[in-house]
Amino acid sequence: MNFFSFLKPLEHKKPLSKDKVDAEYKKLRLKVFVGIFLGYASYYLVRKNFSLIKPDLIEMGWDKGDLGLIGAALSVAYGISKFVMGNVSDRSNPKVFLSLGLGSSAIVMFFWGLNDWVFASLGMMIFLNFLNGWVQGMGWPACGRTLSHWFSQKERGTIVSLWNVAHNVGGALMPVLFIWGMVLFNNDFKSALYFPAIISLIMAVVVYFLMEDTPQSKGLPPIEKFKNDEIGASGQIEHELTAKEILFNHVLNNKWIWAIAFANAFIYLIRYGVLDWAPTYLFEVKHFDKDAYSWAFAYYELAGIPGTILCGYLSDKWSNGNRAPITIIYMFLVILFILIYWKNPEGNPNLDVVALFAIGFLIYGPVMLIGAFALDLVPKKAAGTAAGFTGFFGYVGGALCAELLIGFFADNYGWDSCFILMLVSSVLAIIFMCYTLNYKDLKIPK
Repeated sequence: MNFFSFLKPLEHKKPLSKDKVDAEYKKLRLKVFVGIFLGYASYYLVRKNFSLIKPDLIEMGWDKGDLGLIGAALSVAYGISKFVMGNVSDRSNPKVFLSLGLGSSAIVMFFWGLNDWVFASLGMMIFLNFLNGWVQGMGWPACGRTLSHWFSQKERGTIVSLWNVAHNVGGALMPVLFIWGMVLFNNDFKSALYFPAIISLIMAVVVYFLMEDTPQSKGLPPIEKFKNDEIGASGQIEHELTAKEILFNHVLNNKWIWAIAFANAFIYLIRYGVLDWAPTYLFEVKHFDKDAYSWAFAYYELAGIPGTILCGYLSDKWSNGNRAPITIIYMFLVILFILIYWKNPEGNPNLDVVALFAIGFLIYGPVMLIGAFALDLVPKKAAGTAAGFTGFFGYVGGALCAELLIGFFADNYGWDSCFILMLVSSVLAIIFMCYTLNYKDLKIPK
């Protein structure tokens, strides 16, 4: 028996009688939504913990270039894994895939946090962050496959925006758990790693029992039939595709996927350029203490919740499913608040927090819309690969640069150069999204 057979999608069950379909569909749609929401939120409890302990590592003697290398390891691994594992997830049962990745990530972070010797080895910290990034890459694709199969294209902007705030919830809870862990474990900064890992390991089990594979595996009709949706790109194909078919027939030959992938790289540079370095920047330049920058970090994530939901709703209702116009508007506003965050002089901490809140409110909407756009542009059997492809650009092109370039620029040219980099990235993201403004037909030819 193939060792990986447990990952295979489930067989279609005998169709339920028509009188049972509506109630069963509604029940299972809610169940799987809760599963992917809690699952993805829990992924963020064990993803960016390293950012919170950067000031502690600097005090131990590590410089920003070293920290940039450690952070870059996660970005590289996550970006590659999101694409590679995205292709695997398109041919896998998301119930198993999502919970397996979460549990693996929790184990890596638990090991890192409990072994003091790891913090004396640059190579080991790079390796563990790389390994964590790889298993983290199993999260989004499994959720993307689930969203494509259980929610129709005409409702996807709103649904994806509601689901997407899971990472804001998880990202905001992570520094709160850090503060809580410091209290519980005698001010041990390493609790930022092992305490959230315990919670995530428990959640991996919960998620497994909440998730389902496809509607057909439960005897239900495809979502397009249930919702009387027009058959666009996501509904063309119901049989499983090969890896080659997914890559060469539906992703790599799609010019719209390439455009949003490049835009994603620049948006991610801003997202993580602000997020990953906020504790360090606020500590060094604005002289925030540990509690203050931890809460500012949390506010940045929490702000993404209303911003993302509003962004998804507007893309469905105002621009009729075209994700570009709202993305462009949000990015122009991002430029404004980056300028405020940069130019606000020391001694006005409330304005720093407001600026961070505003950037968080605005940046996560475009991140979410590019993910939703990727799902719109391909058949649902290729959803994980399309999302993984744009994610590859986001992390390897954007988040990687945020870690390496901002750390290098801050050390060698000062923080002003970092803000110039983020402003240029905002402009380039807008240019690439402008290219997709003429995309109107959601029904992509076979």
